[in-house]
Amino acid sequence: MPREIEWTDSEEIGIQLQEKFPDLDPYTVRFTDLHRYVTELPGFIGDPAKSNEGILEAIQTAWHEEYEDAK
Repeated sequence: MPREIEWTDSEEIGIQLQEKFPDLDPYTVRFTDLHRYVTELPGFIGDPAKSNEGILEAIQTAWHEEYEDAK
């Protein structure tokens, strides 16, 4: 069973998004799509209405760090 994650788990979300979308540059993803990607992750238990631009930016940055490390 996947670990439960919420909006504040940006590093874990970044890791999972990199594993799910290894060839996708996170900085090309619109926030509306990023929101959907996060809420569809296994183990995500956060309230979809509780995200905001700052949270999505933190997730996008964490994902981009994973993306760069994977190159």
